[in-house]
Amino acid sequence: MAENPLLARYGEALDLFTERVHAIGPDQWDDPTPCTEWTVRDLVNHLAVEQMWVPPLVHDSSGAADHGDALEGDLLGDDPVATWDAAAAAARAAFREPGALERTVTLSYGESPATEYCAQMTADAAVHAWDLSRAIGADERLPKPLVDFSVREVAPYAADLEESGLFAAPAEAPAGADAQTKLLALLGRAP
Repeated sequence: MAENPLLARYGEALDLFTERVHAIGPDQWDDPTPCTEWTVRDLVNHLAVEQMWVPPLVHDSSGAADHGDALEGDLLGDDPVATWDAAAAAARAAFREPGALERTVTLSYGESPATEYCAQMTADAAVHAWDLSRAIGADERLPKPLVDFSVREVAPYAADLEESGLFAAPAEAPAGADAQTKLLALLGRAP
C-alpha cells in the first residue's frame, strides 16, 4: 500500500530536522539562529514542543486550553537530543494512527482539519531545519519535494505570518531564484 503523500512529507521533514539535531555540537546549543530571538536550544525546544502537542491534539482530541501551561517553557531537559527524538516519534505515531488525518483538531486559533495541521507542521519543520542547518554550519539544502510542498503550503498565508509576531516580513526573492530561496524569502529569511 502506498504511503499517504502528506505523511511522507511530514516524515521527511522530521527526519531532516532529526538529522540536524543529532549534528549539533556540545558547544553549539547557545549559538544564535536565523530566528533572531532564539538560540539553537530555543529552536530545538520550539520544534520539540510543537511535536509534543501532536498526540493530545490528534489522538485525544483535546485542545491547547485543556493542557494549561504543561507544554510551555524549555522542556528539553538534560538530554535535548533524546527529548527531540521521543517527541518526534510520538508525533509521527499520532499522525499515522488510523483515521488521524480525518479528524479535526483544536488549535490556538480554532478548529482545523488534521490534514491542514499536519501540512503546517511539515512546512514549519522544513524551514526550521534550514534555520538549524545555518546555525550549526550544516548542509542548508532542503530536499526538493519538501521545498515544493512547503511553498504550496505557505504561499497562501505567508503575507499574514508577520502579523503573528513570530515571522519577519516576507523578503523579495532575487530574479531567477530557486524554489528553496523563494520559500525562505516568503518566510522572511535571507539565504
